[in-house]
Amino acid sequence: MAIDVYAGTFGSKEITHLLKRCLFGVKRAEINSFLGQSVSIVVDTLLQDTSLPNPPVNNYNDTSYTDPGILRGQTWVTAPFGDGTANSRRITSLKSWWILQMLNQSTSLREKMVLFWHNHFATEADVIGDARYLYKHNNLLRTSAFGNFKTLIKQITLDPAMLRYLNGYLNTKTAPDENYGRELQELFTLGKGPNSNYTENDVKAAAKLLTGYRLDATAINSFFDSTKHDTTDKQFSSFYGNKIIKGRTGVDGAKELDDLIDMIFAQQEVSLHLCRNLYRFFVYYEIDATVELQVIVPLAEILRNNNYEIKPVLKALFTSNHFFLPQTRSCHIKAPIDFMVGLCREYELVFPPETDIENYYFMGDYLRSTAATIQQNLADPPNVSGWEAYYQAPQFYEIWINSDTLPKRNAFTDRMINTGYTRNGKKLMIDAVAYTNQFTKPEDPNLLINDALAHLYTIDVSTETKNFLKSILLSNQTQDYYWTDAWNSYKMDPGNTGRLTIVSTRLKQFYKYIMNLEEYQLS
Repeated sequence: MAIDVYAGTFGSKEITHLLKRCLFGVKRAEINSFLGQSVSIVVDTLLQDTSLPNPPVNNYNDTSYTDPGILRGQTWVTAPFGDGTANSRRITSLKSWWILQMLNQSTSLREKMVLFWHNHFATEADVIGDARYLYKHNNLLRTSAFGNFKTLIKQITLDPAMLRYLNGYLNTKTAPDENYGRELQELFTLGKGPNSNYTENDVKAAAKLLTGYRLDATAINSFFDSTKHDTTDKQFSSFYGNKIIKGRTGVDGAKELDDLIDMIFAQQEVSLHLCRNLYRFFVYYEIDATVELQVIVPLAEILRNNNYEIKPVLKALFTSNHFFLPQTRSCHIKAPIDFMVGLCREYELVFPPETDIENYYFMGDYLRSTAATIQQNLADPPNVSGWEAYYQAPQFYEIWINSDTLPKRNAFTDRMINTGYTRNGKKLMIDAVAYTNQFTKPEDPNLLINDALAHLYTIDVSTETKNFLKSILLSNQTQDYYWTDAWNSYKMDPGNTGRLTIVSTRLKQFYKYIMNLEEYQLS
């Protein structure tokens, strides 16, 4: 069964829906740049390979500590481990840098896919404990963002961060560790669906097969130690056709990994599991029988037919009729990272320049740490399953919102529109006037309301809501000119503090109200 291709209207609403799912927030210029283009061309643009960013640098030397051998502004990703303080500061540097990549993303799906893979192959910085391994893992996810899934599985298996996180580096023939062998099947490839009928003995057999991999902290890499490898034959269950993977000796022992991956990928459940995860991340959390048959099954077939290349699947998903159905729009509750970074990108907040390393990184970490207070600490998900909101039935994304997190979300938006966040004399704050000035006719309160809502929301609002927003602009008067005159007066003399204060005060109240409504939590 082929997946239906979208053939409907592809205007600003559809472009906004697509971009908000594929990017962290969307700038108005990004929406405007795609007007008049076809959905296929836009998706192709989103799937283009983009240049990789420079690695994180030392932004953390201060009067109390200096990282030995790493000067301010130099990267630490290939440096010796150093000491615990250096490592701790490097981990913070990595997290800040990652947020900054999201903020500075091009019009590409890459950064959103890095977060998808980070949740799919969840690892915890706190457990891994080596910032260099963490960077290497992050770079792997970024370079493979929409590459080949089967290749990525092998790379993840040999990845130093994953070997450390799931005890693969401790797995020996005399003491097999089942941790990675279990998660490889249960989370990374086959999932927990009704047709994923691998057995506990399959986990044990995989563990024996995966023995012998070790870490080299100097080379910041993994290697295969044949003396630690179980060379016996590995018997798998009827789910795998009772396959026996022959044991190998010496350096050939490492070839058993290819046999294992080939055996796993011969199961159709691999493609179904990945496509379900992609669907839940980018479309909606509920997969009923109709969605399974009409969307998941054909996407999985595309994945298999393309030898597990990811791009054809993403192209089919984002150009499908299903993706643009009314019921699949505005049904996401924004994840904390998406909420924070999206606000900064949509309002185009001005960050310190990259040359101001300390403050540039610190502003990134402010967003990271604030997102952590509302349940999403980047690089430190709760466990190997990732964040509950991406997998925990029946609530899924609804887990993001509760009596603790919603007030904190509102406090963040209130702060950004009112006083901002200041450090070392650098302020991170929404410039309500500058943002408004980019609209076509900001002096018209009716057009301003429609344009602002079209950009900041993906869902229509009631007439009552629009009327209330208008009353803010009109300062509770009844005629449109109360706003028009105020705006035009400011534009005639933008250096006049009094006139600026009048429009700025109203606009801050205007956007504060927009961001405090439940619609702002949706994408």
